[in-house]
Amino acid sequence: MNVIRRYSPLDRLLIGFEHALLTVSAPAVAGRPNPGDAAPRLPLDEDERRHAAGLMRVNHTGEVCAQALYDGQAALARNGDTRAYLQHAAAEETDHLAWCGERLRELDSRPSLLNPLWYAGSFALGAAAAAVGDRVSLGFVIETERQVEAHLADHLARLPADDARSRAILAAMQADEVRHADHALARGGIALPAPIPHLMRAASALMKAVAYRL
Repeated sequence: MNVIRRYSPLDRLLIGFEHALLTVSAPAVAGRPNPGDAAPRLPLDEDERRHAAGLMRVNHTGEVCAQALYDGQAALARNGDTRAYLQHAAAEETDHLAWCGERLRELDSRPSLLNPLWYAGSFALGAAAAAVGDRVSLGFVIETERQVEAHLADHLARLPADDARSRAILAAMQADEVRHADHALARGGIALPAPIPHLMRAASALMKAVAYRL
């Protein structure tokens, strides 16, 4: 006889904490090929390498935050279908995390030293959104992914001209983020009240300024 275990919110929070340790302490493993592998490895001068590394460190930190947001939201999601959607999206964000990590290593650089802090804050935000209700939580996904889509467009424009590998990674990530937002909207996500998107942009700007250097 098969027994299906049903996890309580506390169980899912503990699982989320375990995932947090893995996210910030071990290299992520992608389930899909790295889109950068098909791009040519063109030489960058030292200034270009450092700039590309700073941008990819920001994107790596953004994916740490995405993992945390989805973990926090999935832990307290009220509907099983919503939880399954969040977990599937988180799996694709794991690909992004792995791709950015690989590119950082190619650029002889490292992730942000503050990733544990970024993860903790984002997990708390995700859990808080989910505690209000699934439609608000899905609305949080929509707003987050729309902002990330715009952020990636900015980074695509700012990368060194010869950094084709980073550009291929960010373009693939951008396509995924658009799809995540569209799916969350189709599932009933609602627009967030006016102050919240502005606060999210401010927090994102702080993270990007710090992660570029640290």
